[in-house]
Amino acid sequence: MSYQVLARKWRPRKFSEMAGQEHVLRALVNALDNDRLHHAYLFTGTRGVGKTSIARLFAKALNCEVGVSSEPCGVCTACREIAEGRFVDLIEVDAASRTKVEDTRELLENVQYAPSHGRYKVYLIDEVHMLSSSSFNALLKTLEEPPPHVKFLLATTDPQKLPVTVLSRCLQFNLKNLSPQRIVEHLNYVLTEEQISFDEPALWLLARSADGSMRDALSLTDQAIAFGSGSVSESDVRSMLGSIDQRLVYQLLVALAQQNAQGVMDAVQSLSEFSPDYAAVLADLVSLLHRVALAQVLPGAIDNSLGDQQQIMELAGLLRPEDVQLFYQIGLMGRKDLPYAPDLREGLEMVLLRMLAFRPASVVPTASSGPDVVAAQPAVPAAVAVPVVESVVESVPAAVSEAPRAAEPVVAAVPTKEPVAVDDVPPWEDAPPYLEAEPPLETEHPAPEADPQPKKHEAAEVRPAATLAKLALHDWVTVAPELPLVGMTASICRNLSLELSDAEQLIFHFTSEQGALMNATQQSRIQDALQQHLGVELQISFVQAEQTRETPAQYSNRKKAERQAEAVVAMQKDPLVQRIIEQFSAELDTASVRPID
Repeated sequence: MSYQVLARKWRPRKFSEMAGQEHVLRALVNALDNDRLHHAYLFTGTRGVGKTSIARLFAKALNCEVGVSSEPCGVCTACREIAEGRFVDLIEVDAASRTKVEDTRELLENVQYAPSHGRYKVYLIDEVHMLSSSSFNALLKTLEEPPPHVKFLLATTDPQKLPVTVLSRCLQFNLKNLSPQRIVEHLNYVLTEEQISFDEPALWLLARSADGSMRDALSLTDQAIAFGSGSVSESDVRSMLGSIDQRLVYQLLVALAQQNAQGVMDAVQSLSEFSPDYAAVLADLVSLLHRVALAQVLPGAIDNSLGDQQQIMELAGLLRPEDVQLFYQIGLMGRKDLPYAPDLREGLEMVLLRMLAFRPASVVPTASSGPDVVAAQPAVPAAVAVPVVESVVESVPAAVSEAPRAAEPVVAAVPTKEPVAVDDVPPWEDAPPYLEAEPPLETEHPAPEADPQPKKHEAAEVRPAATLAKLALHDWVTVAPELPLVGMTASICRNLSLELSDAEQLIFHFTSEQGALMNATQQSRIQDALQQHLGVELQISFVQAEQTRETPAQYSNRKKAERQAEAVVAMQKDPLVQRIIEQFSAELDTASVRPID
């Protein structure tokens, strides 16, 4: 007996053997079991997702000699003849080769006659969108009111080409592309039944290459079995498909996370050995960054549909969220510019180098700070500039006898006891705090030698420390903008509502939209800033709940709206404006009015 390809040998014989398409099968099974049958069905979807298979199973269920049900027996004459493609009352038509109106009229001439063997005469028209307009017009009347013994099953990969008059006469079912995980599960079952050895990573490669088509996956598996002399191994499948090792893309992203330029270039060199499509490599990298970003916000949303769940979770812990967003944006822009590069590999390398160059640094490097942790600074003269992370550095006493040097301005510093880890500092908070601090000390006025105490910076005496008793519920909207916070932390703080303030604790509420951002690091920064501002130790709770009080952001927006309204009224009442409106029949463009603060 000649060899039968896997795609035909493993065509499903009943609805329960279908891989995927549960949303379509449920409707058809219920219609068959409850005897609520329509006269015309339209199955749409890309190639290899099961349109013709479902149509044949439906025809088998209609004509089974046991009776109409969702579970045909599979052994009666009608079931066997339909499975073998020789059932006389199942008329399969390839519309791509019979597009003329004469072919359609010839087909419909026998519609009026009763089936010769089965219960229903079933017309299965494949690629129905290829019919001409005249053919559709000839089919309309019969399709709308066929005899009771006739059922029409239409299948197409392009439903947009079908006239609306045809669509309105059919029950339409859209078959979805199969996920790689579902394809891998089915290939695993088929190869196990065929007693063929295989590597699971090879099945993932085949599933990705199939692009949602089960028939393509089975055809590629046939090719892989022949290529591997009866086995399916990962190395053979990679060589057969000409695909790159996906682990190199992970290696590339790890090197980017570690800011290892040499590692990035080594990964590109390894990729070049496969002679890859560099545009596809960049697309894989962007897709990988998307999954990493999703894992950082919603870890439960990452499944193993691509076989890389463990690697994704590891990368999510290695990369900072802001770096992922930056790399993703640079990758998207790089895909757009890649065709303009003189060489595609050069274009990919420039995109990767751009990711390294534009990644913000965590801290400004110093001689005494390591690569991972900002170490405690030794005592230095007041004239020496000290790097600041969120305005928190080690205390720097000023020497009495030494005057500051003009070339090195003094940076305002706030004492702290604990070193600050680099990973806790987002890059957007690296802005130099001295941009908002008091001007540096003038070099021509050194500290007097008789003063036994080091001179403190004037910025430390801008305002006295507040107390917890002064932080009433209504004061929070004015206190929040004064806290030494920047970037995302400041934005989160401005959207908190203070719900309870007493001598023991503060309770803040935040919305569900902020839940993904309100992590332990952000809470710790806000708590430290409040304690520093109020000068007392606080017990602060952050609760995701309904906000009953005004947040600082809402307060600021309300004040802006009030000032805008006052400015508009002032303009309308201005005598000169009123005279211009009266003399020239003019109108005041209120949208252009801006209050002067």
